[in-house]
Amino acid sequence: MSKSVNVLNELLVDLFNDILQIEQNALQSGTFRDISVTEIHTIEAIGMYEARTMSEVAADLNITVGTLTTAISKLINKGYVERKRIKEDRRVVQIQLTKKGKLAYRVHEKFHADMIKDTIEGLTEDEEQVLIASLEKLNTFFKEKYKLRDKGEIK
Repeated sequence: MSKSVNVLNELLVDLFNDILQIEQNALQSGTFRDISVTEIHTIEAIGMYEARTMSEVAADLNITVGTLTTAISKLINKGYVERKRIKEDRRVVQIQLTKKGKLAYRVHEKFHADMIKDTIEGLTEDEEQVLIASLEKLNTFFKEKYKLRDKGEIK
C-alpha cells in the first residue's frame, strides 16, 4: 500500500471511532445519560414534528422493523418515544417523540452543529469548499460501492 492509502485508512478509521466516542462521552456527561449513541440516532431518525411509521424509520436507519421494534420498546420505557396505532388501519404503528425525546433531539442537533462549527473554524472559504467536495465524493463512493440508501440530498 502506498503511504497515502495508509494515511487515509488510518484517518478514516480514527475519525469514525473518534466521532462515536465523542458522541458517547457527550451523552454520558449530559442530561441524557440513559441513552446510547444508537438510541439518539434512532430519535434523530424519528424526527421532531410528525409521527412516522415503524417501516419509514426502519428504512431510514437501514434496519429491519423487528430490530427497530426492540429499540423503540426501550425508548418508550425510558420516556423518549410513544407508539400508537392509527384508527384507519390498526396494523399500522406510528411512533413519535415525547417532550423528553424532542429535548434529546434538540440537544443532539446542537452537539452536531457545535462539532461542525469547531471543525471548520480557522478554515478559509476555499478550504471549506475542498473539504465539502472531498466528503461528498467519499459519501457518494460509499453509497454506490456498498449500495447504501441515500437519505436525501446533502445541503
